[in-house]
Amino acid sequence: MMQRNYIFSLLIGISLVTTVSAQKDTLTGTGDEIVVTGTRTERKLSNVAVPTKIISQKTIQQAGSLRLSDVLQEQAGLFLTSGFGVGVQMQGLNPDYTMIMINGEPLVGRTSGVLDLNRLTVGNIQKIEIVKGPSSSLYGSEAMAGVINIITDKSAAKKFNTSIRYGTYNTLDANIGGSTTLGKLGINVFINSYNSDGYSIRPFSVERTVAPIWRLSNQLQLTYPISSKTKIEVSARYSYEHIKNTIAVTNNGVITYSDGKEIHHDFNLNPVITHNFNSKLKSALRLYATRFQSEQKLNTSVSSLYDDKLDHQFLRAENQTDYIFNNKINLTAGAGIINEGVKSTRYEVSSDRKLNTISYLFAQVEIKPTERFTLITGLRYDNNQLFAAAFSPKLAVMYKAGKKLKLNASIGRGFKAPDFRQLYLSFTNTAAGSYSVFGTLEAQTQIERLKQLGQIQSFESDYYKLKDLKPEFSTGINFSAQYTFNKKLNTSINVFRNDIENLIDTRLVAVYNNGAQIFSYLNVKNAYTQGVETELNYKLNSHFSVAGSYQLLFTADKDQLKEIKDNRVYTKDANGFPRLMERSEYFGLPNRSRHMGNIKFLYEQNNYFINIRALYRSKWAISDKDGNGLYNTNDEFASGYVQLNISAGKQFKNGIRIQAGTDNLNDYTDINNLPNLPGRTFYATIAYNFSKYKK
Repeated sequence: MMQRNYIFSLLIGISLVTTVSAQKDTLTGTGDEIVVTGTRTERKLSNVAVPTKIISQKTIQQAGSLRLSDVLQEQAGLFLTSGFGVGVQMQGLNPDYTMIMINGEPLVGRTSGVLDLNRLTVGNIQKIEIVKGPSSSLYGSEAMAGVINIITDKSAAKKFNTSIRYGTYNTLDANIGGSTTLGKLGINVFINSYNSDGYSIRPFSVERTVAPIWRLSNQLQLTYPISSKTKIEVSARYSYEHIKNTIAVTNNGVITYSDGKEIHHDFNLNPVITHNFNSKLKSALRLYATRFQSEQKLNTSVSSLYDDKLDHQFLRAENQTDYIFNNKINLTAGAGIINEGVKSTRYEVSSDRKLNTISYLFAQVEIKPTERFTLITGLRYDNNQLFAAAFSPKLAVMYKAGKKLKLNASIGRGFKAPDFRQLYLSFTNTAAGSYSVFGTLEAQTQIERLKQLGQIQSFESDYYKLKDLKPEFSTGINFSAQYTFNKKLNTSINVFRNDIENLIDTRLVAVYNNGAQIFSYLNVKNAYTQGVETELNYKLNSHFSVAGSYQLLFTADKDQLKEIKDNRVYTKDANGFPRLMERSEYFGLPNRSRHMGNIKFLYEQNNYFINIRALYRSKWAISDKDGNGLYNTNDEFASGYVQLNISAGKQFKNGIRIQAGTDNLNDYTDINNLPNLPGRTFYATIAYNFSKYKK
């Protein structure tokens, strides 16, 4: 294991990076690609002052990706988490700090802060834009770590495309889509069906590690030019999921098998009216409505263990205006209002819908005093009905030191308001030990009621710290350099730090008479994440290219560091006796790896391609074994691993594309810590793409 890790670390140490296809898919590519997420306006990638990456449709197809999770796991500095769905860490920050958007509009329906990336198909994705660092100045709460914006194909050119993929575990993924015009009306349609038997990586287990699932996704986009200056676009999306599994429930040493079922409905509607007053002034009115409904059931032959329902609604109206003063000063400003509501059986009064209203203003000024220097400053004001108002400022600068070197620096302040779960949750899991979790606004009332009923054995010290939650704040700093040696070789490096204040954590506050635990939420931590990301692309010749990335990450709970410094933290020696813990033994926050990297090889010739990717993650903390609340002993970590993926295919001139591949070629599994990583899997794809205007 040590030799394998050493060899791989040596390889990634030369800072190979990110995307497998053409150089333009990377930060340091041609720079001619148009991006919108980082500034809310169309900009060439070479002129964006914040860390931004583009993942192209070609890259997604060549990697054989099915879901958004497949794409993101192979990107520099991103790590996928498991539990309550598949989430993504960015710069060491948890999934609930990254905003996931489709065409600039946020998705809802998070479970325990995680928006399951497996919900999203990639069949109609035109590109994905990733912006790292606090983006609350433009997008508000949930954008503390950054933004991932999925941009779908909106072309109205007359075309038709379809594909079907079959793989291990009877996984069948089918796409059909197309676009046309009826007079001035542009129509774009996409339908995806995904079905899988699921799998189990536990030998002789009736319960599936990943349950059987059927998912149907539909999207319709309409475009109509009202006049030469005014255009209306309407996007509608609907997704349905049906998940079924057999769950093993242990009660007093007796195992019974229950039927588990989940049903999800995900709908959004997004009309946009754009008006160009003149060459300098344009405005857009965006209306957005989305609703996520979920129901989870667990039944035995004699009773229902639980029936959990969630209904999350999000409504937003926003106006954005862009004004070009001259070739040196651009202004983007806007205002909007959000009405959000959640209804759940996990709330104390499940018949009531918990509501929140947020009104906001934002403005951003881009100044270019010279051709080489760009300054961007932005500010957003959010007036949250449930919390105090918050300001989110940001400052970014870019300097082009010649044709080969580009320097960026940015600092921003982000925030995340407590969510409905952290405020109103009232949940007792009778299927798993009867533990309870109460939101802050419910905890004291519910625990006092249980005390009056004589059900409380004891109170923990954190119970007396319960009070109204404060929003979490993050100050993020990024310094990056991008250097293009020549047309074949380019590289980049980004140094970052995020300081988080009032971090919300789950804490034990009381214990039932039967020993079951009661949890709630407190502002208890001040933490930081910091590190460096390096990327490199090298095109050996017209056919062969290699790319790769490496991230070095350090994290810490500042309060824990202070306790160690004050000699208040103990661990155990080799004989099991207590001793003071040293600073050098402290690892940091759980579920973060110190080292992550990837290497990717691509060979293309005569419309053939071979794509090989190796992904590496070092060990990460999972549990506290010595009882000191920190992660410092070897048995508290999951082992690092390497995953190998390979795909190959051919694009024919008649529009047909065939492809086959193997994921996790080395058949690595970790039953306890990586449930979403199956063993070795195989697949084959056939696709057809016809365009009337295809050359």
